[in-house]
Amino acid sequence: MSFVYGHRIVRLLAALGAIGLSFLSFLAHGGSIPPIRTVFIILLENESWANIEGNTIAPYINNTLIPMASRCEAYFNIDSLHPSLPNYLWLEAGTNFGILDDNEPAVNHLNITNHLVTLLNNAGISWRAYQEHVPGTNIPLVTENGISVRHNPFVYFDDVSGTNNPNYVYGITHIRPYAELSQDLTNNTVARYNFIIPDDCNDGHDVCSPLNNSVLQVDSWLAAEVPRILNSAAFTNDGALFITWDESYETDSRIGMIVLSPFARGGGYANTTYYTHSSMLRTLQEMFGIGPFLGDAANATDLSDLFIQFGINQVVRTPSGGIHLTAVGVSPGRTNVIEASTNLVNWTAISTNVALSDSFTVIDADAKDFERRFYRLLQLP
Repeated sequence: MSFVYGHRIVRLLAALGAIGLSFLSFLAHGGSIPPIRTVFIILLENESWANIEGNTIAPYINNTLIPMASRCEAYFNIDSLHPSLPNYLWLEAGTNFGILDDNEPAVNHLNITNHLVTLLNNAGISWRAYQEHVPGTNIPLVTENGISVRHNPFVYFDDVSGTNNPNYVYGITHIRPYAELSQDLTNNTVARYNFIIPDDCNDGHDVCSPLNNSVLQVDSWLAAEVPRILNSAAFTNDGALFITWDESYETDSRIGMIVLSPFARGGGYANTTYYTHSSMLRTLQEMFGIGPFLGDAANATDLSDLFIQFGINQVVRTPSGGIHLTAVGVSPGRTNVIEASTNLVNWTAISTNVALSDSFTVIDADAKDFERRFYRLLQLP
């Protein structure tokens, strides 16, 4: 069961009817996803997961990333959705708006505000796209000089591009040269949502010298660039990195989804839950607490299973009649509050603490005085 307070989703995790007790997980981003503060996405090109997983030409992905990450074994290309641009738009808005080609913004621009980065901006949440080879002095609206405009979904929306105005300040401010990422990581000035766009060699779209193998090109680029993110304060302090591909043209229509985070289950954890790009979009909306769900994200399963579950995962009645609660998936150093209610309207804090680890326990001695008791867990900014 889920219900909403404004833009905040509250999910009923369990009910113990025998003792009249229910408890809730409550976060600005909702659900059972842990409190991720900073998100990085690296989007790669045109490869089936079957061509990546176990491929000796991709040693960094298979020998370094997968053993430390969580991953999806059933993350599928949206049914028959090709070529690139429709998939990039889907990640941004939960639909391709009927677009089935890679035409540039001059043809395919959209006078629509119902998409992810506009919801983020309206909520005061920072976002930035880092794209290789863009100059940083204008919005890249055409494919040239190694810049594939079809791989940058944001410039197709009029509210980002000023309706194809290369000098539109809002777009220039948010679409930055990839070279700036390293300094922003060092200075801890990255946005909360960071979309990373490699060029056509490094994302595996083209076969390029000197490696002349698209899978090896991707693997080598990730080996050089991913450690910058993983070693940054933005990542180690409640961050998450998603590495995925736009589409697959192979018989196996699965594409890769690799998730790294201090909150990820990690250790090579994998599941076979059915996911698509709608799942990625839904997860982002839940993490950032923005709604309503965009397009097909409303119908998707989120990626929460790949993470340590945030919430109250255990309740035990004590001999004295109180309730012993265990909260998990919290951030060390952040303030957490457990509140109790008898009617889901009026809430009283029974515990406020700064977590020293990713879990803590609390005893509600007053629970014995009520026939029904509800709980919710909040983590404060």
